Amino acid sequence: MVRYNLKIVFANKFVYFLIAAIAYFLLLMGIGLFSPSASITVEDVYTSLLFPGILIIFYPVLFNIQNDKDARMLEIIFAVPNYRYKVYLLRFLISIGVLLVLLLAMSGFTVFAILRIPVFKMVYQLMVPLIFLACLGFLMSSLTRNASGAAVVMILIGLFFWIMSNAVEFSKWNIFINPFSIPQKMSLAVWSSIIRQNRLILLVGSIISLLWTLINLQKREKYV
Repeated sequence: MVRYNLKIVFANKFVYFLIAAIAYFLLLMGIGLFSPSASITVEDVYTSLLFPGILIIFYPVLFNIQNDKDARMLEIIFAVPNYRYKVYLLRFLISIGVLLVLLLAMSGFTVFAILRIPVFKMVYQLMVPLIFLACLGFLMSSLTRNASGAAVVMILIGLFFWIMSNAVEFSKWNIFINPFSIPQKMSLAVWSSIIRQNRLILLVGSIISLLWTLINLQKREKYV
């Protein structure tokens, strides 16, 4: 079952998002490696890994349900009681696992090629906002019942948060907050408290979005 769903996660256009994510990461690393005027810091590494992470998780989460609809598998999946929970939840967890492995690989490459960073701390701090965006995207796909519509909604939500990130740059409500970019006029204790609150908010939001999605999947008539 895992092997079958893993093939679905990597199917169709996912490879293009994966190539784009790796190419973007290698481009930034190349600039830092070969440009004598560029000085890569830990906060720069966080930013350079966040966008590839979004690209990696974008397609498999939003098209989780759509791929079965296109393959005419919805009737089979929704005909077996509670089977859809196992299928979509497992596929979602596989997507998160793939994201985790790729982030670990890219962080390890950064240590080898550019800068020594705390790999596990870096990946943990990246996974929290990325899991939130993944759960939110999964929710949007269950609400809109169309992957393309969910993609448009998620892009608009992402743009909104990205535009507002300057206004709430060092606030706990900024989902793109960089935990490695400590403000100069703020104590480390206050900054650590803000980061903890931000991560807690994102984790709670992720759980609510995932549970809401599973509730939506009970409404078989919406999809079939």
